[in-house]
Amino acid sequence: MGLLDGKVAFITGAARGQGRSHAIRLAEEGASIIATDACAEIEVVPYPLASEEELEETAALVGQAGGAVMTTKADVRRFPELKAAVAAGVREFGHIDIVLANAGIATMGVDLTEEEVEASWDAVIDVNLKGVWNTVRACAPPMIERGQGGAIVLTSSTAGLKGLTSPGAIGHEGYGASKHGVVGLMRQFAVELSTANIRVNTVHPTGVDTMMVNNAAMEKFLSDFPDAASSITNLLPGVELLKPRDISDAILFLVSDLAKYITGVTLPVDAGFTVK
Repeated sequence: MGLLDGKVAFITGAARGQGRSHAIRLAEEGASIIATDACAEIEVVPYPLASEEELEETAALVGQAGGAVMTTKADVRRFPELKAAVAAGVREFGHIDIVLANAGIATMGVDLTEEEVEASWDAVIDVNLKGVWNTVRACAPPMIERGQGGAIVLTSSTAGLKGLTSPGAIGHEGYGASKHGVVGLMRQFAVELSTANIRVNTVHPTGVDTMMVNNAAMEKFLSDFPDAASSITNLLPGVELLKPRDISDAILFLVSDLAKYITGVTLPVDAGFTVK
């Protein structure tokens, strides 16, 4: 018996990184997975985004973990695409019990023009904040209609709990603003969906070993702003980057009955980063 036997999870940004890890981890505990990703580049993002091939690789890995899975392309910035993905998932599995609004981007460029700074702000807010809003409002109606409750986890960041980057690193406010905004969305949805017995929480990772962190643009940013590198060290000694599965384990707890009375909370998975 798994913790999530009979459950169906809808996951955005599932083609790789944390989203892929969440899909595999939940499948190991018995969940069926609706794995979605935009599978398209965004011009201002300075690292490659996930591909259709990577989304299909996620599906294969979920299958190896014992889970039923379906994949669909959906850009979280576009509500009709998410609605279509939700409808396809409900047709396939009958219902949705768990929602992981995981899709996110970062644009830590340097020497940006005013136009590039504004374009970066727009893209980050659209994906990281509006995309989360779109995801919940696409998934909530069939969950409410079914009347069996559910669990939603919104992926924020340590940047959703405190200011990050470095003095002088102007132009990167969008990421912190979006991740703080996700906390506001969580608290509002936790209240609005409580009468349907749908729990809503946020998870706040420190640096995680994914493409968002391990890329040339991030390396250049940390080189140009060395104070930023020292400011994002974790409290626990020797812990530099967490693994995606570390975040998946926390999410598994939040969406399982082990957390059946936990809603409206901000859960850091950060090796003590936010308290140092």
